[in-house]
Amino acid sequence: MAKIETLAWLDGDILPVQEIRVSPLAHSLHYGTGVFEGIRCYAQEAGGGGLFRLQDHLARFFDSARILGYEIPYSAEELTRAAREVLRRNAMDTAYVRPLAWLGEGQMGVAGGANPVHVMIAVWHWGAYLGEEGMRRGIRVHISSYERSTANASAQRAKITGQYVTSFMAKREARALGLDESLLLDRDGYLSEASGENLFIVLRGVLCTAPDASPILHGITRDTVLLLAGDLGIPVRLERFARGALYAAEEAFLTGTAAEVTPIREVGGRALKASPGPVTSAIQETYLALVRGKGARAAQWITRV
Repeated sequence: MAKIETLAWLDGDILPVQEIRVSPLAHSLHYGTGVFEGIRCYAQEAGGGGLFRLQDHLARFFDSARILGYEIPYSAEELTRAAREVLRRNAMDTAYVRPLAWLGEGQMGVAGGANPVHVMIAVWHWGAYLGEEGMRRGIRVHISSYERSTANASAQRAKITGQYVTSFMAKREARALGLDESLLLDRDGYLSEASGENLFIVLRGVLCTAPDASPILHGITRDTVLLLAGDLGIPVRLERFARGALYAAEEAFLTGTAAEVTPIREVGGRALKASPGPVTSAIQETYLALVRGKGARAAQWITRV
């Protein structure tokens, strides 16, 4: 079978991914100084594709680069056009979209210098990140031996490539144990998030997640779920909680652009009371309808392709 070429946008050009070359002396390859986003495009009920919360993702993309101290050499409008064009050229209504910026070849050393900034937008088909069965029945997780870094040791609000090494190790740890995902504690022993997702629990009917001040990424799906919970009349509390609260929870789930809303059915060998429970099911159903264009918030959050 012939290999199907995928087209990507690179510094203003549309090129086959297989033809894109990155210098082995690119600064980001050596020091992890790239920034990235993950965005989903969904087939819409009205036809065509729609990018979910594209502008919020791009705003975080630009902020991540600023946190590292360099500027993205394109505007949000230019990257919006680029994302739509690369989806059209690949004839994709459903796709995962990956903007990536990195420092190219130039001055080496940790701080680099006036290295050029390259930007790529790639797309690919990606189904349920944690598996279709996981979306239906829930996943099995454990509490990792790795911990989330403190605010003084990492840029927690940024999606920086080098910062995902801890997540890589935690995810590999889960796989080695035959599990789906790892949950990470913060320095004080409270649950923060998973390797690439935010964590929610339902405790005595209240939806709980780590507060903004915790060492977590401010996930865009997390923000969406908090707003949808308000729409659905589900009480919400932002507070730190330890593993005992998770073990005692009625329900738990993970959120993320890739993971969407994925229930948790087992933690460290302990089965939760329900997976998915009624709160998780309501939020998951509402979220999956919203990203496909159904609901009052759709017009605000979906960029049509």
